[in-house]
Amino acid sequence: MNKGLLTACAALALSGCVMGPNYQAPKPVSAKLSQADGMTQQAPLPPRWWHLYDDPVLDRLEEQALSANTELRVAAASLGRARAMTEAAEGANEPEFSVEAAAQRARLSGESYLLTEQLPVMNLGSAGGGVSYQFDLFGRLRRGAEAARADEGAVGALADAVKVTLAAEVAKSYVEVCGAQEMEAIVEHSVEVQERLVEFAERLQAEGRGSAIEVSAAKARLADARAALPLDKIKSRAALYRLAFLMGRTPDDYPREAEACHHLPKLSQPLPTGDGAALIARRPDIRAAERQLAAATARIGVATAELYPQIGIGLTGGTTGLLADLGQAATNRWSIAGLIHWNFPSAGPRAKVRAAKADTARALAVFDGKVLNALREVQTAISTYGENHNRLLSLTEAREAADETADQLRRLREGGKAAAQVDIGGRNTALLAAQREQAAKEALVLDQINLFLALGGGW
Repeated sequence: MNKGLLTACAALALSGCVMGPNYQAPKPVSAKLSQADGMTQQAPLPPRWWHLYDDPVLDRLEEQALSANTELRVAAASLGRARAMTEAAEGANEPEFSVEAAAQRARLSGESYLLTEQLPVMNLGSAGGGVSYQFDLFGRLRRGAEAARADEGAVGALADAVKVTLAAEVAKSYVEVCGAQEMEAIVEHSVEVQERLVEFAERLQAEGRGSAIEVSAAKARLADARAALPLDKIKSRAALYRLAFLMGRTPDDYPREAEACHHLPKLSQPLPTGDGAALIARRPDIRAAERQLAAATARIGVATAELYPQIGIGLTGGTTGLLADLGQAATNRWSIAGLIHWNFPSAGPRAKVRAAKADTARALAVFDGKVLNALREVQTAISTYGENHNRLLSLTEAREAADETADQLRRLREGGKAAAQVDIGGRNTALLAAQREQAAKEALVLDQINLFLALGGGW
């Protein structure tokens, strides 16, 4: 009977109980993502979504950025710190060992030993060690380690969020370079056309079939077309410098291979979106919020355990005396002691428990908000992508019609059946239509990247 009781007491002392609620992850949200007809598909999102563009230059830019970006280095350092804090929290529940040794040559005070004569100079020494252990009877240390592991998971998820954002920013910058240079080619063609129209207007004036006003108007259109060229160069240069920054380089070391892009990248298949459950499991901000909720829940147990006593035990031993006598029975020493520390519950500790519960309620609300916001962002991105695709189809149709009209007006003017002003107007309309179409194409590719970003792809 006594043996069984002792065994039970020993088991209780070693295992103890754990204060506070056990964490339960929020129930999965059932949400169906709408699709843009012909533009998206409910297929799993690949980790490295930029490979869907089949663009080797973009692939290399992404890989270089993911290996050298400064924000990723910051995130990696933060994750390393979180791992160290987890190790420290887990180590708090292990025995602590200590050793010490000292040696000195000294003359001790005789009076300190109630002696009247002077003591001789002696060689003294001391060596020893100890071990201490804190019994985690109420789970304070275990809940602390649980919270630290959850914190580490949250930091890891936030590091993934940096990767997701970085991948999208690199792709956007590359698209802006390609789009700016594609637009620059269209504008340069527009300048060439306007130069020919100026020459044409001057020839008509010389032949008496035109006026100075028409020549001035043609020159104004030429100057306006030339004024657009620097804008595309500015946009391209800014995007190249941004790529250099994202890749951990100085501006003058921007990637030259990106500068050679003159056509927007195109997806090789409809954009895969996956389903709502996969989205929630993949989005780093949602995973970070879930881990923060787990940490807050564990800290309720930490605060609750503070209401109960902390019990520990310590053992020390060693030898102290003349160096020549160390290790002999007369110099050996040892002690074993127990410690109980208990701050009797007062308003302060109980208030900390209530504060921990409030933190958990807040963390749950943040998690719910992250889920709802993720669904909103994805649905908005899908809707925007689909509508802008329809807009591009209309602009392409308008550009084709403008090209056909300009060609017909040119033939009519050459046959003497239409005035020169009509021909000029048709050409200008076609040029503007081409620029609007190109801008819409670039916007559509950026919509794709924004959707990949909202889906949380890239880690």
